[in-house]
Amino acid sequence: MNRTSKSYQKALRCACMALLLLCGIHSFAQKREKYEFKRNLPAYADSLIADLTYPLAWGNSDIKDFDVWRSVARNKVFECMLTPPPPPTQGYDAKVLFEEQRDGYKARKIEIRLSRYYTVPAYVLIPDGKGPFPAVNALHDHGAHLFIGKEKMIRPLACEDTTVIKDADEWAANLYEGQYLGDYLAKNGFVVFSADAPMWGERGQMEGPNRDRYDMIAGNMMMYGIDLSAYMTYDDIAGTEYLASMPEVDATRIGCTGCSMGAYRAWMLSALSDRIKAGAAICWMVTTDEQMSFNYKRTENGGFANCFPGLRRWMDYPHIASLACPKAMLFINGSQDKLFPVAGVEKAFAIMHETWKSQGADDRLETEIWDMPHSCPLRAQQRVLDFFKRNLLPTLTKGE
Repeated sequence: MNRTSKSYQKALRCACMALLLLCGIHSFAQKREKYEFKRNLPAYADSLIADLTYPLAWGNSDIKDFDVWRSVARNKVFECMLTPPPPPTQGYDAKVLFEEQRDGYKARKIEIRLSRYYTVPAYVLIPDGKGPFPAVNALHDHGAHLFIGKEKMIRPLACEDTTVIKDADEWAANLYEGQYLGDYLAKNGFVVFSADAPMWGERGQMEGPNRDRYDMIAGNMMMYGIDLSAYMTYDDIAGTEYLASMPEVDATRIGCTGCSMGAYRAWMLSALSDRIKAGAAICWMVTTDEQMSFNYKRTENGGFANCFPGLRRWMDYPHIASLACPKAMLFINGSQDKLFPVAGVEKAFAIMHETWKSQGADDRLETEIWDMPHSCPLRAQQRVLDFFKRNLLPTLTKGE
């Protein structure tokens, strides 16, 4: 009786496993003759692109006064960013959690209240000596790697778990040729601030980081009438305001920089915050007609990390970046970068140059395409440092 029962149960388990395997194969191969989407895009993507006329772009808009245009266009961007997070009721309430001395500068881990809803972990580097100093908001990348955020830009402090430190060192070696951009800038006299974006580092998921969950959570956020990508930008603006409030910082000399998603954040912040005087973006600029077409074999074309509802019906990426005009801006993209086709990069650069030229400020826009993949190597970091030295350090008068 027992032997028969055990044999039956074993046979039943085997049958169930075979059925599950068969269903999985069947489901994977299951297709309909007609369809409307392919390769993560609508089959009519080319028609959608053809209908994008960007009526609010500078040069397309009926508004001829640049300052008026910038105000109207900026308001449209904020409108598409949906409801902002409510500001804190009693200021930033910044707390120093840990501090250590490094070679020529102090490193602090802080926690600041950027909204009534949440506090944000961040790192701050402060040069030794007498301030106030010029400052840079260092904006971390995406990389489909959410376990660390601020630690991608600034070397983790000793208070962090060894797993975090090891992960950050490996990330820096992979994307930044082993150098932390934030520490590099601090050694050269800049206060550097870097905070976790929503979903990264200590603002991630309780269950642990899962890239596949990002889009689901972003969709759920929209059910509350808010946009996850916009929250990242709102926080970048608020973080810059906190940076400007620090006694060690000269609020008239603040810049921002980043690579990949950090570059996107840098030109968005430059476009939307009057605090920013100069911005440097490494490996993130393109036009929608190239980014969202079938011309390139990519598994991901955009996504919620840089999506504001409806904004593309008004302006393209370079049009939005042009809101930063006439600020000093540096854009570097790679000819071997598989995420941003050179054709789209060149179009975007040309659009921005037309804007800066129209305001007699083309010498303040620097756009370059280097022979490199999607990365921020040492020479790019040197280029960023030189750019900030020229545009954020005080100009000495004769005799000084």
